[in-house]
Amino acid sequence: MRILHIIPSLDLAYGGPPEGLRRLAAGYLREGHDVEVATLDDPRAEFLRELPFPVSAHGPRKNTYGYSPTLLPWLRENASRFDGVVVNGLWQYHGRAAWLALHGRQRYAVFMHGMLDPYFNKPYLTKFAKKWPYWLFNEYKLIRDAHRVLFTSEAEMHLAAKSMWPYRAEGMVVPYGTPGPGKDTALYRRAFLELCPQMEEKRFLLFLGRIHPKKGCDLLIEAFAAAAAADLHLVIAGPDQTGWKAQLEARAVELGVADRIHWPGMLSGDTKWGAYFCADAFILPSHQENFGISVAEALACRLPVLISDQVNIHAEVKSDGAAIVEPDTLDGTRRMIEQWENMPVSQKDAMRAAARRCFEQRYNSQRLPSSIVSLFQSS
Repeated sequence: MRILHIIPSLDLAYGGPPEGLRRLAAGYLREGHDVEVATLDDPRAEFLRELPFPVSAHGPRKNTYGYSPTLLPWLRENASRFDGVVVNGLWQYHGRAAWLALHGRQRYAVFMHGMLDPYFNKPYLTKFAKKWPYWLFNEYKLIRDAHRVLFTSEAEMHLAAKSMWPYRAEGMVVPYGTPGPGKDTALYRRAFLELCPQMEEKRFLLFLGRIHPKKGCDLLIEAFAAAAAADLHLVIAGPDQTGWKAQLEARAVELGVADRIHWPGMLSGDTKWGAYFCADAFILPSHQENFGISVAEALACRLPVLISDQVNIHAEVKSDGAAIVEPDTLDGTRRMIEQWENMPVSQKDAMRAAARRCFEQRYNSQRLPSSIVSLFQSS
């Protein structure tokens, strides 16, 4: 089959959706399907050159909405070449163009990527008010007319129905996650330690994600200073999109733990997998996490996860014995670290085995391409 995905950007700096789509595209190709992506990226962007599938880039975007005068004409001319179309995410022009080009003419699906979580409505009332006309004007119609609306968990699907109104969708939970690393763990470890040689033979907790207030990085530093043993280090790996890192570093200095907190920047490829394999445990005290692709990656590497109860897959991972779960508060984050530090070695080893089982049973994304293909094959 020929599948078209439409997404605002394939830049990995934007987190989970671009990362997930790159992996999904690799899965389509592995199974013998053709995949193409339409984006609002600048066609001159360096990161587009490395991709093993065709990209039709309609940027550069001149504002956050991402209006492009060429995307809609391109979709109207080219959409019929594809057996299925998937729109990734909401709230930008790509969704408006997709609805105008496709509704009533061609079946399409919408992959939500957590963008209807009520979390985004509560603390940002001005943002909610701004989103309301967009919802009525386009997003509601985009979802209403979709053949299926795709979610990564039951929790996400239930939360979406409470976010905006009116709301009508043919929801479907799909297998999401990661195909996991290759088998050469020694190669991955070397790659990470070449980048961060100071972590050789160090115990450390790994945070891997955007340095953003939503992720609870401030809670993590405060809790680490309060609860971590003197020989435990913390690696905070990810892009600093909001310029928050300097403030966090200053706070670490005030707390006397700056020498045990390390900031390698965004990790990818072998160095990313190496960070997972070298870490003692993974930690994510996020205030909202639709799925948390990094959680699935950690589990694939037999790494226990310390996550907040605002990560939508927390209940499943905890029930499988692979997670410590607490509220997204300072006390909750501190308790996660304390529980891990006080846990017997035998119990930690049991959690590592449970982590890999959890990944294989729930978050091995190699099943996702066939799920989407079958969606468009069905009558």
